[in-house]
Amino acid sequence: MEKENRKKNLEASLKSLDTEEFIDIHFYRPIGYRWALFFNKLDITPNSVTIASIFLGVAAGVLFYYNDITMTLCGMFMLIWANSYDSADGQLARLTGQKSELGRLLDGTSGDFWFITIYASICLRLYPEGWGIWIWILAAITGFCHSKQAAMADYYRNIHLFFLKGKAGSELDNSLQQKELYKSLLWKNDFIRKLFIFFYKDYTASQEKLTPKFQLFFKATKEKYGDNIPQDLKDEFRVLSKPLMKYTNILSFNTRVIVLFIGLLINEPWIYFVFEITVLNILLIYMIMRHESFCKKLYQQLS
Repeated sequence: MEKENRKKNLEASLKSLDTEEFIDIHFYRPIGYRWALFFNKLDITPNSVTIASIFLGVAAGVLFYYNDITMTLCGMFMLIWANSYDSADGQLARLTGQKSELGRLLDGTSGDFWFITIYASICLRLYPEGWGIWIWILAAITGFCHSKQAAMADYYRNIHLFFLKGKAGSELDNSLQQKELYKSLLWKNDFIRKLFIFFYKDYTASQEKLTPKFQLFFKATKEKYGDNIPQDLKDEFRVLSKPLMKYTNILSFNTRVIVLFIGLLINEPWIYFVFEITVLNILLIYMIMRHESFCKKLYQQLS
């Protein structure tokens, strides 16, 4: 009975089983759940946990600068530790109801701090080894691709969660609403929030730009049903969307970090950049095409 209750509590701390990856379900989420319980006992907020994950992830990135196996292994451990905290902050927020816009901002940018440091460390490590300025150019291209991959993976997950759990269970946003919100805020009174919305509205608009067929379908759904989308349409969307969730997970953290670790262990960290630019970009294009294809069919059915 106790084991079943623990399993139910763990599942309650997740966004959904549909959108979780194997490694997350069996490793990061159980560890994150225990961290969440520990932090809750100490009355530590989710935002504090996120900030701690940023420091851990940045420290891991710095250690990857050194061409030393001990430093590399320590960096790997710290990056895994950072990601367990990144899991714990969201689980803690869902368990305690401590969700906030600042929390979303911190959670959304924590990984950026990690990977900017990792990219810079790899470049500084390889620059004197004959790569010169080219490693910085390769890193810049990789960083741009990384941002698009992560943005679309996050967008497709939130779309799936919207049709699975509704608005309350998703963070699916609209760029037009974000622009109106931005205009309504005053720099004097809401500086941090307005600054966040300034970047977030463009971030959301870039996601929408890559999903024109979904935008047509979603708009038609809203116009026809409002907030009362029929369950059979939700179920149909979920069936079509669920197979793509494994690709959103590949584009997020675990797969890319496995390749990063392999590259560091064999002292060829540039492999990670090439992997992102080739394999992950091909996967991103495939995922967009698949998603747009079934959204087009659903839109035609509605019409």
